[in-house]
Amino acid sequence: MFVAMKDLRAARGRFALISAVVLLVALLVSFLSGLTAGLRHQNVSAIESMTADTVVFADTGAGASFDESALTADQLAAWTAGAQTVDPVGIGRGKAGVVGSNQKSVALFGADGGFGNRTPDAPGTVVLSEGAARELDAAAGDRVSIGSEEFTVTAVRGDDWYSHTPVVWTTLADWQDLNPRGGVATILAVSGTSDASAIDDAASTTSTTVTGSLDAIGSYKSENGSLTLMTVMLLAISALVIGAFFTVWTIQRMPDIATLKALGATSGSLVRDALGQAFIVLVVGVSLGIGLTAIAGSVIGDSMPFVLDASTTLVPAVALIGLGLLGAAFALRFLFTTDPLTALGSSR
Repeated sequence: MFVAMKDLRAARGRFALISAVVLLVALLVSFLSGLTAGLRHQNVSAIESMTADTVVFADTGAGASFDESALTADQLAAWTAGAQTVDPVGIGRGKAGVVGSNQKSVALFGADGGFGNRTPDAPGTVVLSEGAARELDAAAGDRVSIGSEEFTVTAVRGDDWYSHTPVVWTTLADWQDLNPRGGVATILAVSGTSDASAIDDAASTTSTTVTGSLDAIGSYKSENGSLTLMTVMLLAISALVIGAFFTVWTIQRMPDIATLKALGATSGSLVRDALGQAFIVLVVGVSLGIGLTAIAGSVIGDSMPFVLDASTTLVPAVALIGLGLLGAAFALRFLFTTDPLTALGSSR
């Protein structure tokens, strides 16, 4: 690392510039990762809280869809006979607000089980998600109106969202009264079935896993796919930028490399030295970028959907450092092909 440290001190401006570029890329990647995770959370977190193995939709002929599914009593009976646990779940949208105040858009989830402690225990009561409580400015004990009906808030639990709308939990019976779409439920949360395909055929339903059901939310697949693609492209750009910088830097150092090889330095030692240099630049730039993201995420708070955790900071940091080292390693191919005598002669 002696030569690497000498280079870093001798060319502070160049390495400061590439470190700044790495910082900006790390900031973009980690911030976009946090935004992607935040948007995903506000799209599917209520569905992911489901404690079931299988999600059952009505077969509309156009694929599973939360917006189109409306299950009948016969379909519910068919699944109840063929599975150990079947929880009907109603999902819809509506308007809610504290009695006497303006109503705001919420997602209405009606269920008597299948979501842990999120569902209310008695008719005429609701459980608010944390987002709904903030949106409606309501707390436990308040009276809220949903449409023309009034309910008592028994608790505020879970940061649950559906399709970017905060969730209000009601009993299934109350949801059926409030829901204009018809049907006894939107989906079934099922556990303990041995032959789901046979029941699907008999009941004219379609079933999938909880993870697979996320694609049945209208905007989820396109939104999550486009943001993930942008993150991947930024990672690829980072590797290209680092590789291009070290390619130019290696070519400019050819006389020095030739001298070192003529004095007996091995290609392996020069590679380790150069990769150590790249590692220092990457760690400094990525650490500063992730640090700025952490500060920004703390300041943002609830003003925008943003998740600040290991998956949006440490994972992008490791990916950036790994891809940057890969790009730098590709640039060092000249170290193995350089002939010392030729390089020294060309520098005269």
